[in-house]
Formats: sequence, C-alpha cells, structure tokens
Amino acid sequence: MLALFHAFSSKCVQIQRAIKMGDDVLVAALDRELAPLVAAILAYRASSMLEIYMQLQFMSNLIRQEADDRTSVMRNCSALATLLHRYFAGAEVAAMDALLSFASEGPDRGNAVFGDDQVLSDLVLDSLPDRVAVITRDYRYLYSNAANNAYMNTKQMDLLGRHLSEFIGVERFEQRAKHKLDACFAGESVDYIYRSYFTADAGQPIRCRMTPVRAKGEIIGALLMLQDVKVAADVVA
Repeated sequence: MLALFHAFSSKCVQIQRAIKMGDDVLVAALDRELAPLVAAILAYRASSMLEIYMQLQFMSNLIRQEADDRTSVMRNCSALATLLHRYFAGAEVAAMDALLSFASEGPDRGNAVFGDDQVLSDLVLDSLPDRVAVITRDYRYLYSNAANNAYMNTKQMDLLGRHLSEFIGVERFEQRAKHKLDACFAGESVDYIYRSYFTADAGQPIRCRMTPVRAKGEIIGALLMLQDVKVAADVVA
C-alpha cells in the first residue's frame, strides 16, 4: 500500500510543479493520472487495522483537500462509505468505536498512543501542539499531524510514502537520523536534541523523542514527537 501512496504523492508533486510552470496541458494530463491511483488505493484489500486506518485517513484527507468541489466531496464521501461498509458492516460496534478502540491508552504511559495491534487516533494527535510523525522501517512517512504539516509547510498527502531524506536531505539523514531510527526499530526509545535546519527557525533547539510502533508484536515503525526547547549548546546533537 505504501507504494500506492508514494505514487500518488509523487504525482501530486509533479502537478504542483506543472502549475508553477504554468503548463496547463501537463497539469490536465497529470490530473487524469490521479484517478486510477485513487481507484487502486480504494480497491486495495487491507490485511490489518493499520492498513485500514491508512485507507480511511487517505480518504479523509482527500475530502478535506477537495472541500470546495461539491461533486468531488460527494464522490469521496461515497468512497469512504464503501470502505467503512467493506471493513465494518455487520460489526457488533460502530465503525468509529472500532477505530478508536485501537487508539486507547495501553498500560505503558510512555507508549500510550500506540500498543500491540493499535492504531493512532488522528483526532487526538492533530489536537497536540507538538509535532508528531510516524516513520516506517523503510524510512518513509506513514503519518504527520497538523502541527508537523504546518511546520513543514506541506500537506499530509504530500508526505505519505515519501522518504525522510527528501525533506531533511541525504547527508542529514545518513549522518543524524538513520542510526537513531535504526535504534528505535531495534526496540529502543530514543530521546535527543538537535538544532533546526529549517530557514524559519534555523538554530532552534528541537527535542526529538522516538518510540517503537508495534503491530501484532512486531515493530513496524517509529513514532516521532518533536518540540521546541531551550537548552545549553553543549547538549545539542
């Protein structure tokens, strides 16, 4: 499924570039290529609650992104209803209750957002002032909350499936982020401070906490929580 999200995200980036170039013909051609990708994502039969969440989150983002187009909203809402019926029709609990049950707090307060077979609650994470992201074991974005999207000046749909190095650079990824993520994927909880490299707040100390994300007992990614801090320069990575 991540491959489909990556293809969709890449196509959106191409469209944005074509718009900036003022190439209406290319924009129209690329836009036509989005429909088959959306159809493929909807047709995909999820095999886990995580994949179900990803599909539902994708449609939710699509509805928000095309909110000004009534026809698109109706079409996307219909697709969302199809997904809900596919996975939750006949269930003993409502679909939303089923989803939220996977976001309930576990016994470990340090990993309350995730637990075995649990999926993060978008509503909860979007309400947090801190930046939150989930990175898969192949170093691609699975999730980014509203605060992180705003900080990076991008949309969540433009992040899904894309490699972390595309946003922080290959050198920073290899020298700073990769070995810390690998430690998290090995089961460690990582906590460190670094200085921001974004132009808007260059040099600002940022605290990054990484927690392993588990599903069915296996680590499938890392939950990153980032917040601005004020610390002595000698403790900054």
